[in-house]
Amino acid sequence: MCGRLVLSKLVVVSGSISAASVEETLKDFWATRPRRPHDGRKIAGVAAGIAKRYQIDPVIVRVAFVAMALCNGAGVLIYLLGWLWLAQDDDEVSAAESLIGRGRSSTPTALTVLLGLAVIPATGFFVDGGFTMVGGVLLSVGAIYLLHRGRGQLNRPEPAVAFGVGDGVGVGVGVGEGVGGKVSTDEHTTGQVTPPAWDPLGAAPFAWDLPEPGGAPEPVGATPAPVVARRRRSRVGVATFGAALVVLAGSLVTSAYSDWFHAQHIIGLLVAVLGGGMVLGALRGGGGRGLMWLVVPLSVVGVLLTSVDFDVDAKQMGSTRARPTTFEDVRDQYTASVGEVELDLTGLPNDESRTVDTGVEVGLGSIKVMVPANADVTVDCRTDLGSVRCLDRESDGEGRHEQVTDYGADGPGGLKIVLDVRSDLGAVEVSRG
Repeated sequence: MCGRLVLSKLVVVSGSISAASVEETLKDFWATRPRRPHDGRKIAGVAAGIAKRYQIDPVIVRVAFVAMALCNGAGVLIYLLGWLWLAQDDDEVSAAESLIGRGRSSTPTALTVLLGLAVIPATGFFVDGGFTMVGGVLLSVGAIYLLHRGRGQLNRPEPAVAFGVGDGVGVGVGVGEGVGGKVSTDEHTTGQVTPPAWDPLGAAPFAWDLPEPGGAPEPVGATPAPVVARRRRSRVGVATFGAALVVLAGSLVTSAYSDWFHAQHIIGLLVAVLGGGMVLGALRGGGGRGLMWLVVPLSVVGVLLTSVDFDVDAKQMGSTRARPTTFEDVRDQYTASVGEVELDLTGLPNDESRTVDTGVEVGLGSIKVMVPANADVTVDCRTDLGSVRCLDRESDGEGRHEQVTDYGADGPGGLKIVLDVRSDLGAVEVSRG
């Protein structure tokens, strides 16, 4: 999924960008790469630094990292690299550069080493993750490239003093200094240059103190009229939302013919489309920010679906309700990946010679089972995280497990029911009708 998005972007971009311009853009990005601020950071300030450098909402950057993390952890790898190679505001160089002796960084050496070691397993995920994570990394790099190409002129940092250079010598050298002149200490405040010894009259052009060209001076006491820039309304958000609906409809239709379109894959497609729209909106001036209210919950659900081990078929979504009235109607297993299952066994005949053995399993959702009032019930209720209401026993929390054998109001005898009811994340309830 992520790889297909990268390929489509590369096809579009390669036709209009030459190799020379790509190299220049990458060099300029590295020379003016973002710095990690102390304020507004959540972890290490990587997302906040990118947002500050390119004047975009940091929420968009954080959502993009979450979306890329769904591509087999590509966002985690990119974040670790940013932590290592983006310097903090008051540091000379980044943590990785400081480790090899190129300057000073406030990041402790031990933390830098740990971050470098953490990159190794992340890179291993990159190799083992296949086309999905490769696509996620390439999509992240492509998004940063397009962001710098479109907004790299904004909030450019001041030229840094090269490490190891003497006092007062910056990266750039003035014209007067190149021909024997000397920059005075007042230059930083007045902009004037002291003439060299061979030109005491200041005849050299660089020593001339001429006013900057400009229009006619405004009248004394006049208040300039404020210029109000009318912000153009972006259509990126509406177009992206429409594209997401098309992707959702197409995925649901295709899921009937392809086993790939599981719940987590469909959510990943939606997050990719919405995240791409947010990045495009940011490049076009901030459009599509409202999409984050869809991206954030979808990303949370996607992380849950990919991190929790669901043993059921992920294609089964929605509600399942069953009320069998004969023993032949009772299925061996009732399952759902996301949704709820309601099983009503109160319609079965009270035949003491028969035993009903069935199970109910849900990945993410709730289970409700009703049994006859006089049946002999043996039930095993489990949930990894949630609540259990198993006849006369109740418990809430993580790893709940209740086993109950109950003979009903009339005591032993009559219909026998054996139940195995479990949910990975949700509520389990077994009650008498």
